Amino acid sequence: MKITTKQITTTAILLAICIASQFLKNLSVYITGPIVNTCLILAVLSAGIACGVILAVITPVTAFLIAGSPIMAAIPAIIPCIMLGNVILVLMVGFLTKWVKGNAGLIAGMAAGAVLKALFMGIVIAMILIPMLIPEAMAPKMAVFQTTFSVTQLITALIGSVYAFVLWIPLKKVMLQ
Repeated sequence: MKITTKQITTTAILLAICIASQFLKNLSVYITGPIVNTCLILAVLSAGIACGVILAVITPVTAFLIAGSPIMAAIPAIIPCIMLGNVILVLMVGFLTKWVKGNAGLIAGMAAGAVLKALFMGIVIAMILIPMLIPEAMAPKMAVFQTTFSVTQLITALIGSVYAFVLWIPLKKVMLQ
């Protein structure tokens, strides 16, 4: 599969938006999370599944480098799990928009992607990795960390889906030319 200059440029712009938003992560995950999820969805819709996957894999690394999450530093295995959660969102949006035409496919893809991403991260990160690997000094915050990697992921993915849906309405006329 050949990736075009337009796809590379679109992906780079969306990555730049993700990186800029990650500087706000310490303010609230409810600012950064929806922006990143919006960019992941817009990458799939405008540049294709491959570009969405690239963004899905890069953004957790940039988030860690920029905001330096203590739990991710303590349990580095969380980073590839976030990547996989993002890839799940990307794949669901990509495949369902191809299989079901129109807004129904887009809405189904975003909803299924958000739910499956949150389920995957909730099970693997919140229920398995954190309880097994959390350092004793961080144990009092375990419930917060578990919520961050489950319920919060669902909420931010759904908010990002709404943003992406609203933004895609005018953008698709320009991006798909």
